[in-house]
Amino acid sequence: MKKILVVDDEEKIRSIIRKYGEFEGYLIEEATDGMDAIQKVKENSNYDVIIMDVMMPELDGFSACTEIKKIKDIPVIMLSARGEEYDRIHGFEAGVDDYVIKPFSPRELMMRVKVVTSRVRTTEGQADILKYEGLEINFTARTVAIDGKRVEMSPKEYELLFYLAKNKNIALQRNQIITHVWGYDYYGDDRTLDTHIKLLRNSLGEYRKLLVTLRGIGYRFET
Repeated sequence: MKKILVVDDEEKIRSIIRKYGEFEGYLIEEATDGMDAIQKVKENSNYDVIIMDVMMPELDGFSACTEIKKIKDIPVIMLSARGEEYDRIHGFEAGVDDYVIKPFSPRELMMRVKVVTSRVRTTEGQADILKYEGLEINFTARTVAIDGKRVEMSPKEYELLFYLAKNKNIALQRNQIITHVWGYDYYGDDRTLDTHIKLLRNSLGEYRKLLVTLRGIGYRFET
């Protein structure tokens, strides 16, 4: 049985998620704030996904997510009443896997949980390296380096870059990319892809030019 850690200082929100989560067959545990969540992960890190609110006492969701990712790369779905691009980018930089705006549909939230928990990292085990000038992408070790210096990215940035690089010089449609990186049953909006492309370009620095936007189509990793 898959386990979900629900982190929110509002008991009503935790209760609603517990109700729908248990109905879908998940084992639910609760935490009342960011510090509580970190402690629970330290004691028992076998959670399949964490649903966490942004605004909480003691420690906010973004900071808690950053600390949790240092312990174990557990998928995090962030809940927030704010949906501005800045907040979404801040969340993805902290390692958030999905972003849900309040008020939310509990059924949609469970669908997103299903997508996150069933996601398969298809790039693992591919023993090859792509080099282009000073950029090196190691698919086996899941690392990226520029001029010999390791580049730290969020899990989603890695998956996005690996998929685009594996299909270099091929025009990829937006729905192709979303389906591969986020899953067949992704229920988010297209802005999530655009936000991650923006983050990825920032991470690649001078090699941002390799990510070519194809208007009305999608993106291409061009070497």
